[in-house]
Amino acid sequence: MAQTSSITTLFIDIGGVLLTNGWDRAARKLAASTFSLDPIEFEERHHLTFDTYEEGKLTMDEYLNRIVFYEDRSFTRDTFKEFMFSRTEPYDEMIEMVCRLKEKYGLKIAIVNNEGRELNQYRITTFGINKFVDFFISSCFVHFRKPDADIFRIALDIAFVQPKEVLYIEDRAMFVSVAEGLGINGLLHVDYASTKEKLASHGLIL
Repeated sequence: MAQTSSITTLFIDIGGVLLTNGWDRAARKLAASTFSLDPIEFEERHHLTFDTYEEGKLTMDEYLNRIVFYEDRSFTRDTFKEFMFSRTEPYDEMIEMVCRLKEKYGLKIAIVNNEGRELNQYRITTFGINKFVDFFISSCFVHFRKPDADIFRIALDIAFVQPKEVLYIEDRAMFVSVAEGLGINGLLHVDYASTKEKLASHGLIL
């Protein structure tokens, strides 16, 4: 179909847009309860080291050594990992919408997200994100994480597009603002219905 929009490329976050956030505060709170961890110490250790994990500078095992397995536990590392992976659920309507937009308008699709490598790979493959996405500019791959503007610059280079050609779909206002500061069109995602309306305002109509 002929292009009817100036947008040629979508940059999309995963957590909060295509999938649930996965290993977020609520999941960690549940983990602390499930595995009888001190919730305050667990959360503090997480915040001290998680950025490094998301930037691809730690493996999941190294991250877990710092936040959980710095002392003997009554549960195994594999059991804890399985719990972490189990926290993800898909937003099927959003995934379907992105696939339809790609097919209808011939869009390039790029993921721009903050995620540790093992969680990222699990979430991408388990929920079929790799089946319709062209590029993955994930923090664990490029060693920059939002809100660092360089992750968006790298995404523009990899996708080989100008900022004005890109629409960035993200559920965090700060990250949208950073992208808009580079000339990228921003779309703050709240829910499926409002995002569908906002897409139409950019000429991407389903």
